Amino acid sequence: MNTATNFPYVWRKEDTTANSLPEFLQTNYEEIKKQLLTHGAVLFKSFGINNMDRLEECVTAFPGEPLDYIDGNSPRTKLQGKVYTSTEHPAEAFISLHNELSYSSIWPQHIFFCCEIAALEGGSTAIADSRKILQDLSPHTIEAFKTKGVQYIRNLHSGAGPGPSWQDTFETNDRQAVEDHCKANDILFEWDGSNNLKLIQKRAAVISHPETGEEVWFNQADQFHPSTNAEDIFEALMELYEDNLHAMPQYACFNDGSEIPLSMLKEVREVSEKNTVLFTWESGDIMLVDNMLTAHGRTPFKGPRKILVSMSS
Repeated sequence: MNTATNFPYVWRKEDTTANSLPEFLQTNYEEIKKQLLTHGAVLFKSFGINNMDRLEECVTAFPGEPLDYIDGNSPRTKLQGKVYTSTEHPAEAFISLHNELSYSSIWPQHIFFCCEIAALEGGSTAIADSRKILQDLSPHTIEAFKTKGVQYIRNLHSGAGPGPSWQDTFETNDRQAVEDHCKANDILFEWDGSNNLKLIQKRAAVISHPETGEEVWFNQADQFHPSTNAEDIFEALMELYEDNLHAMPQYACFNDGSEIPLSMLKEVREVSEKNTVLFTWESGDIMLVDNMLTAHGRTPFKGPRKILVSMSS
């Protein structure tokens, strides 16, 4: 784990003259944005942002357009407006580091995480600087991913099966609306006779931040690949789908269709872990993340935990 200081950069209410966080976000936008672009994540403490209404007020106060979680890959529930549960993966699961919707042609620039209920144990939102991940990877791995990019493959069922349904993924039951979204966002799609949907998205693996110009590691290849699972599950999946790996609920390979070497995926995970920073949530905390500069994940936890999330352009 990384022991970096000022990541996330912390702002406490007692260190400001603001009456509320929405007010502070509006009146100090330039300074907040400066720290966000420098550090990648800003944690606001003791402002009492502990429910969906207060989170919505903060998202609205910060410049940018609040977004729906369309084409999302994580199981979550829309609570109201543009506020969702952060994830509904089982408490015992570790969610690997990723940049939200990096497999899409459009992604949120900013993510707001709000702690309503902190876990009794664990449950940290793990974060890592995407610039440092790129810097620490071997030239060989970087060159391969830069040259070939990443092809993400998802097989979405129509209501029953492993992984998410296409209805939940696109927040609609309208096939035409799904097709229109895919056509507009460079997503190859194919329906089968059972109303299941196959998606293929070919994306870059390394991109440049539009404001800082810095190159960042920006992909979810290691998360989409079945080797992200425990070894016994990985082996079972490879055996089950050995005749057609691309039929898995989700899969990743290079854009030319060649397989990503397991050694490279192992390196990506090791470098990500090396750069991971953990902090302990307290009820009322809110963290603002630049989605391109900072990857995030989640550690396993015990007891009740409720982290809300909202995204904006």
